[in-house]
Amino acid sequence: MSRRDHLGNEGHIFSATQEFSPFNVVAWHGNYVPYKYDLSKFCPINAVSFDHPDPSIFTVLTANSSIPGCAVADFVIFPPRWTVSQHTFRPPYYHRNSQNEFMGLIKGMYEAKQDNFLPGGASLHLCMTPHGPDTATFERAQQMDDSCSDQPGRISQETLAFMFETHMTPRTTAQALSSPCIDRDYYKCWASLRKHFDPAYEPLAKKQ
Repeated sequence: MSRRDHLGNEGHIFSATQEFSPFNVVAWHGNYVPYKYDLSKFCPINAVSFDHPDPSIFTVLTANSSIPGCAVADFVIFPPRWTVSQHTFRPPYYHRNSQNEFMGLIKGMYEAKQDNFLPGGASLHLCMTPHGPDTATFERAQQMDDSCSDQPGRISQETLAFMFETHMTPRTTAQALSSPCIDRDYYKCWASLRKHFDPAYEPLAKKQ
């Protein structure tokens, strides 16, 4: 019989008892040892025509769950790269999904946030919470004319952002919520967004 003590979810301690040894196996598949990886060696996949690819193409590591197609956690990075999609809104699009997203900036400037998001900063968007580029990023991308939209753009070599996605709901601690470093006005980055919907607009990609 073996007994293991754990520091479980939300910092609560629990114990589990089982009638067999966890080492009573033929072989181990995989491990949970720390892993070191040079993120500069990661080669991102990208779109070379039009439309915005799903951010899953930037997945570096994933931890599978027992639910098909639903990972315990995905580790994603947004590294330096070229963006060449034609007639496409190139910044990350506005969305909400069943995953919880914790993202942060390691260095440089994140492509979807122009102001008040510095290296060392992070954001947490829980499942089904709408989010996307701030107003400045959106307006700049909208103002690109057709000639500019055919030109390649470069995500700076000095930029690196990361994201953890998980279907498990993360809980913030009381200490984190009371931190003086929290941006209490974060939501205001979308407050001045204007509606640009034009029912008569026909995309150039469709005309071609």
